[in-house]
Amino acid sequence: MKLLKLNSLLFLCLFTISCQSSTKKEASKTTDETAKVEFEKPIQDLSEYETAYFASGCFWCVEAVFESVKGVKEAVSGYSGGTEKNPTYQEVGGGRTSHAEAVMVYYDPAEVSYETLVRVFFGSQDPTQYNRQGPDRGAQYRSIAFYKNDKEKEIIERYIKQLEEKEIYSKPIVTQVVPFDKFWKAEDYHQDYEKRNPNNPYVRNVSIPRLKRFQEKYPELLKDNIH
Repeated sequence: MKLLKLNSLLFLCLFTISCQSSTKKEASKTTDETAKVEFEKPIQDLSEYETAYFASGCFWCVEAVFESVKGVKEAVSGYSGGTEKNPTYQEVGGGRTSHAEAVMVYYDPAEVSYETLVRVFFGSQDPTQYNRQGPDRGAQYRSIAFYKNDKEKEIIERYIKQLEEKEIYSKPIVTQVVPFDKFWKAEDYHQDYEKRNPNNPYVRNVSIPRLKRFQEKYPELLKDNIH
């Protein structure tokens, strides 16, 4: 009986912090106001910057990682990689579209190169996990490096080859390398979610630890006074 209770408790904990769980989805809409942090981001003219597109699990995590990198001016959560128009979080998160949760990264190439962004992308995830990332399971959480031109494709494929030659991973890299088509911005409450909701259970148990692991691994890439 004790073993049964322990197994049930472990299952409940994993379910609670999963990006697919109803707990996370409801929390993202109805988080207790006392748990939120006021966060005002100044309006920027981003038209002068380059853009890059990546997917590697829950976009709350991926957005926070890229926004901690020097030269990145903004990261926007959204959906990409599928064919459906105007997808919603409920549709994508529920696995009812062909899209993945993704981020659009605005960056200054004079401060950070596309090669470095690719390094950040692979260094902040496990690219050997097929249709999942950590506790988040489903094709909507698959790893994708989108390229806008042949040069970006070459950079991505060359980096993957380097990782394979160095045998960084014991399993094959399953990251998709696909041409960029369309990015759909996610609902407003998803933007800067990790910063606004640090007490959310998923953010505490998944997003922040993932961000901290990346920051400890690549301190030379971080902005000054990053949280």
